[in-house]
Amino acid sequence: PALTYAMIIGGHGMGWLPVYPTYPTTVRALSTSASSFKNYWEYEGTFHTRFFGGTTGKYQTDITTLEEGIRNANLKMEYILFDNCYMSQIEVAYELRNVTDYMIASPTEIMAYGMPYSIIGEYLLGKPDYEAVCNGFYSFYSTYYEAPYGTLAVTDCSELTSTASLMREINSLYTFDTAQLDSLQRMDGYDPPIFYDYGDYVAHLCKDEELLMQFEYRLNRTVPYKTHTKEFYSKSKGAIPINVYSGITTSDPSINSRVINDKTKTSWYKATH
Repeated sequence: PALTYAMIIGGHGMGWLPVYPTYPTTVRALSTSASSFKNYWEYEGTFHTRFFGGTTGKYQTDITTLEEGIRNANLKMEYILFDNCYMSQIEVAYELRNVTDYMIASPTEIMAYGMPYSIIGEYLLGKPDYEAVCNGFYSFYSTYYEAPYGTLAVTDCSELTSTASLMREINSLYTFDTAQLDSLQRMDGYDPPIFYDYGDYVAHLCKDEELLMQFEYRLNRTVPYKTHTKEFYSKSKGAIPINVYSGITTSDPSINSRVINDKTKTSWYKATH
């Protein structure tokens, strides 16, 4: 056995969302429910974002299943790096908090090139240098000739229990006004959005300045390293400006039919509501 273990996962990513049924195109065309949902990889005539792995339910895996598999193997990863879209999510990180020390992931779609391992690979070996990983990622994507778009963040999973406790306190005091949805920093191209910047969401939710300062302190400890270009890229909407960035997203305020019911079933939601 090794002294430490780490895991790199490459493929499609949809954050915490559960495996979805496969619907024929004819059904999608006739339906306005969740079955008509169009995934980012189904858009054509655009720059390619990360495209590898299953596009149907048969070849997809829930985050809960990933957590269960690692736990049942009696392993704890030093880090899990997701070379996928949409995986820097508070719901994902909380689900994996007991099976990895750190999570490295993008809160948005990631370009098809994926992680620039020739630059960041050396910082993932031995004692990981997470700040250098973020800096290397930015140096590559900020000058990427085809599509200079990229976001990355590192989550310290040991902080998540405290973050959840504080979030539960905030939720006990305040209810989000959905009239503010258009004011939130979207981190995807879906309509309505599924993934919102977590820090921006709480800044709109919490009206107590002192409590919000506590949250911001906690969030900076939870996501100690992060980077982004001025815009991120979505296959459905193209380049979208990043005005607020905490490095991690949430689906808590989303009213998208794809998630409106399932989001209440996540471990994060149950711990914070």
